[in-house]
Amino acid sequence: MSARPELILGIETSCDETAAAVVTTDGQILSNVIASQFDDHRAHGGVVPEVAARAHLSQIDTVIHRAMGEAGADYASLAAVAATGGPGLIGGVLVGTVTAKAIAAARQVPYFAVNHLEGHALTARLTSLENGGISYPYLLLLVSGGHTQLLAVSGPGQYRRYGTTLDDAAGEAFDKSAKILGLDLPGGPRIEALAKTGDDAAFDLPRPLAHKPGCHFSFSGLKTAVRTAHQDVIAPLTDAAAIAQKKADLAASLEKAIADSLTSRSRNAMRRFRDDHGGMANTSGFVTPGFVTPGFVLAGGVGANQRIRSSLMELSAQEGFAFNVPPVHLCTDNAVMIAWAAAERMAAGLPADDLDFAPRPRWPLDPDAAPPPGRGVKT
Repeated sequence: MSARPELILGIETSCDETAAAVVTTDGQILSNVIASQFDDHRAHGGVVPEVAARAHLSQIDTVIHRAMGEAGADYASLAAVAATGGPGLIGGVLVGTVTAKAIAAARQVPYFAVNHLEGHALTARLTSLENGGISYPYLLLLVSGGHTQLLAVSGPGQYRRYGTTLDDAAGEAFDKSAKILGLDLPGGPRIEALAKTGDDAAFDLPRPLAHKPGCHFSFSGLKTAVRTAHQDVIAPLTDAAAIAQKKADLAASLEKAIADSLTSRSRNAMRRFRDDHGGMANTSGFVTPGFVTPGFVLAGGVGANQRIRSSLMELSAQEGFAFNVPPVHLCTDNAVMIAWAAAERMAAGLPADDLDFAPRPRWPLDPDAAPPPGRGVKT
């Protein structure tokens, strides 16, 4: 980073939260403001793109003003402005992009169009700075409502995909299962809370691909198994207490199945990563002088789940990886990660974006990767 820290304004509007943050190029988080749209979408049972876009438009000026005020910054002090340029709901991405371009043009500072997924991918580099930081390359498990991927990360814009979901993302499995169980939004945290009082062995749910080679994921069969279990076991019950307990059992069984699936595929990826990057710790975790302990990063909204964190932390210890995950409030969508991704690009000497950048509803981190089996579109 530069010798004198500079201020970057980050803006995030890819889905259903309007967020702005001010971050310094040396990793100080000066503000982090998020306006939730939960109440706007609750009645619809999910995020409605048109509703989200209108909410972003009505909230964004206030959110940015708050972020700048909490940071004690004025626009003349900004070194750059960054906004999510995709992937995401295009209406919301447009709102953030246009706003960021206007600020950058008015202040004549660089504008960065940030890949939302790269924001998640690099957050742990920011949050680990006080402990010495995470060096490139590292292995990343990016797991959210729309994406479940394992990638080797060598730097900003440098990603090599090891595996991705063949159907649903892990977060999608959480959300759709929560709806089956009659739980409110957001689905993942509701499942996690309910699972605390459940028996995770009560339902024998599948672990798709668990014993097969490779690093791809599959969760659609798991979601279907939850629906079947609910119809066959819970729906026929009439006693309220019995229904509540069985729902908790099914939530706990689902949570464990997802954690097991993420763990088994991550184990394969760790072994492949070690093969690809010589001079790293062996499977016992023993580090020979001159060797480097590889890093494993968990990122994305599903990374807030404590059971998944614990499972992957244990796996990392077994496989000789240093486990890193951002704090819970920086796992879900936020603008800190957008500002920090711009800081990483600046530090790497990568150029800013032109003001004619066009927002992208789809934007893979690894655009040259081949589509996974059975999928014709890269996500």
